[in-house]
Amino acid sequence: MLRRLLQPVWVLLAIIFLIEAWLWDHLEPIVARVVAAIPLARFKQWLTERVDALSPAMTLIVFAVPIIPLFPLKLVGLWLLTHEYWTSAVFTILFAKMLGVGVTAFVFDVTRDKLMEMHWFERLYALVLKLRAKAAELVDPVKRRIKEIISGNGEGWSSRTLRLIQRFRKSVHEAR
Repeated sequence: MLRRLLQPVWVLLAIIFLIEAWLWDHLEPIVARVVAAIPLARFKQWLTERVDALSPAMTLIVFAVPIIPLFPLKLVGLWLLTHEYWTSAVFTILFAKMLGVGVTAFVFDVTRDKLMEMHWFERLYALVLKLRAKAAELVDPVKRRIKEIISGNGEGWSSRTLRLIQRFRKSVHEAR
């Protein structure tokens, strides 16, 4: 019973996790192009040389530090949200999110080898990869079903979908 009730929560968490992974995968090449376009290649080389001289524990600090300046930007987004500046809030939060994932991907690329020298970090990294695979496995049936509904495969999908939309609109209208 409880498992059945928690299933949508797990699917939602898996979707959020996969969105994060998708952002990571797709922003890393963009950041690599930005690094190639502006003089960040020299900065990356300089950072790589400095990281090679650090201990793994100090490298963890180098990995974590770029996240700190983005926190105030997320707070600005939340402030905008509480004051009902919806568009500005959404753009600010999305910008902070994408910038954070991009910078983290860049720094992780530089620090990965050193961080993997710590056994606990290596196990944590392996766990994250397993969770990513499990999340994809959990979300795949939902994605497949959504694709079936959108593509029109199956009998009577449109009438079921229209009834669902009608029921949703009625409940929203009654809630007002």
